Amino acid sequence: MKKRRLGSTGIEIAPLALGGNVFGWTADEATSLSLIDRFVERGFSLIDTADVYSTWVDGHSGGESESILGLWLKRGGAREKIVIATKVGMDMKSFGKGLSKAHILRSADASLKRLGVDQIDLYQAHIDDAYVPLEETLEAFALLVEAGKVRAIGASNFVAPRLAEALAISEAKGFPRFACLQPHYHLANRSLFEGPLRRLCLDEGLGVLSYYALAGGFLTGKYRKESDVAGKARAQTVAHYLDPRGLDILAEIDKIAARLDATPAQIAIAWVMAQPGITAPIVSATSLAQLEEILQSAEISLDRAALDRLDRISA
Repeated sequence: MKKRRLGSTGIEIAPLALGGNVFGWTADEATSLSLIDRFVERGFSLIDTADVYSTWVDGHSGGESESILGLWLKRGGAREKIVIATKVGMDMKSFGKGLSKAHILRSADASLKRLGVDQIDLYQAHIDDAYVPLEETLEAFALLVEAGKVRAIGASNFVAPRLAEALAISEAKGFPRFACLQPHYHLANRSLFEGPLRRLCLDEGLGVLSYYALAGGFLTGKYRKESDVAGKARAQTVAHYLDPRGLDILAEIDKIAARLDATPAQIAIAWVMAQPGITAPIVSATSLAQLEEILQSAEISLDRAALDRLDRISA
């Protein structure tokens, strides 16, 4: 499997990352540990998590996902075989939120403790924080890199002007720069990344770890009419894709999947992997069967005809 450089981090990864948002939530502890085992066994390495995973679950306070990854390491998982990417900034309930210097430094120490490691490979601002000067945020990240607690930094959910401003501040102040971006990007919604944001990432050599490659499950093809989503946990997420354009995308994916003896999910993920600027999409799984299906996406090479058709139908 050909690895890709993650921007200027000096890290190389397989072209698919594992989303840890489900760890301790829709994937219980035992399942989560088995998913990590299989992911690593198959030669993949980057696992993306966040301190806020999974505060939305009753009885959870955040850090549950990081703790499970830490447990995997404690039980003998090889640290050198994984790239740990975690995030800071979203509401951690009583622990706080945002990208102030104090909150970042405190949150990093808490994440390191839960993970049971001395260094986070990629520490990302989970969201932009308009209430804190970017210079303060970047200074905090710089202190973490200087202390050896963080290897590289990145941004998630930043728009092009704010990302450009952050890069300019780092250049002017001599701070470490955001080396990668984590944007929302998939066949059914291309507008949040394509355009100025992608051009900026390409021009500045940033790695891109996109999320939501399957549009909350819509691009798996499981949801094709309103009755398919009625009463389902993902009803609100996928319902707004159930329009003529969304169904046309599914129909084209079906044709390509049939020709390549693949599943719709594999085609949707392979499309993201083939897009300019993308280092690796982040995809979650709640069972070993789902994970195997997802990992096989990395073996699919979409030809020019397939890419052109998907580009036209999803434009």
